[in-house]
Amino acid sequence: MKSPPVIGLLGGIGSGKSAVADMFRSLGCMVSDADQLAHEALNDPEVVAELRDHWGGDVIDEAGRPDRAAIGSIVFLDESERAWLERLVHPLVNKAREDAFSAAPDDVRALIIDAPLILEAGLDARCDHLVFIEVSRSERLARVARTRGWNEAELARREAAQIDLDEKRLKADFILDNNGNLGGLPDEVRGLLHKILDGVSGSP
Repeated sequence: MKSPPVIGLLGGIGSGKSAVADMFRSLGCMVSDADQLAHEALNDPEVVAELRDHWGGDVIDEAGRPDRAAIGSIVFLDESERAWLERLVHPLVNKAREDAFSAAPDDVRALIIDAPLILEAGLDARCDHLVFIEVSRSERLARVARTRGWNEAELARREAAQIDLDEKRLKADFILDNNGNLGGLPDEVRGLLHKILDGVSGSP
């Protein structure tokens, strides 16, 4: 039996990758959410011990859990510290994702990777298709200001840790427009899934 295709979602911060992933899930796909897996990996007792040894107790909250805000304030200002954290967490995330994919039910239509660092981590090699979610910077800024309380400087600081959006767009096989088009987006996602399952490749 042919394995379901692996689809990676690309896009800037605030582009709505999670919303698109949910739409794929509603169509019978399995979604691997890298942020959720990373959150679970950070709470692994061995990882917590490594974090405490490397950065001290300030990155651990009163309940003994990693303080994600404190960790973020370190890794988004120091590339070497971010690389250290990625070396610690990424193997656990990758194992959890592959374990889940291996156990996917036979009727799963596609396997979706929702991860902010698909290209940076070399996960594009794991994908059969890459989908770029197109959203203007002004729209993305409005979204992260509303949902995360970020200003433009914070968005720029976070995005500086990622590959340029133009490169992500060029790497993509398909492009989805999510500039406030939530009403029509489910139909676009459904149509895109049908194209992929029918063996069509290339940008629409």
